[in-house]
Amino acid sequence: MSGTNDRIVVGVDGSPEAEAALRWANAAAQRNGATLDVVTAWSLPAAFSWDVGAYGIDWQGDAEKSLQASLDRVFGSERPANLRTFALEGDPAHCLVEHAKGAQMLVVGNRGRGGFLGLLLGSVSSKCAAHAKCPVLIVHADDDVPAE
Repeated sequence: MSGTNDRIVVGVDGSPEAEAALRWANAAAQRNGATLDVVTAWSLPAAFSWDVGAYGIDWQGDAEKSLQASLDRVFGSERPANLRTFALEGDPAHCLVEHAKGAQMLVVGNRGRGGFLGLLLGSVSSKCAAHAKCPVLIVHADDDVPAE
């Protein structure tokens, strides 16, 4: 991670809100000449905390595939040249806040795959807004990216 203010970080989890956040983050990165860091995070479910290898599950690989699928849905084969991807192990909010240190901005969807669907603001976006050391943009799935 760069310590300079030349990155925009976006969290993705495959949800429509996260993909809207990815579109917004890309637009901001293009306008500001910033690097676009696309981050997904994964952690072992509590039930799998013991002897995970016995199940043959590739948690890291699955996270990377999910991230690539989001990129495909948003950009198709035309990926931005300034894009970098990260599939990190750990609590999603913590991973995003840590990765966004020194960034211009952190962009997240208002709610994602987990939790209670009725919540207006998801736990990850709420934690990011409360703890990030940079501005945080929270995007709804139906938010249009503003014209230049």
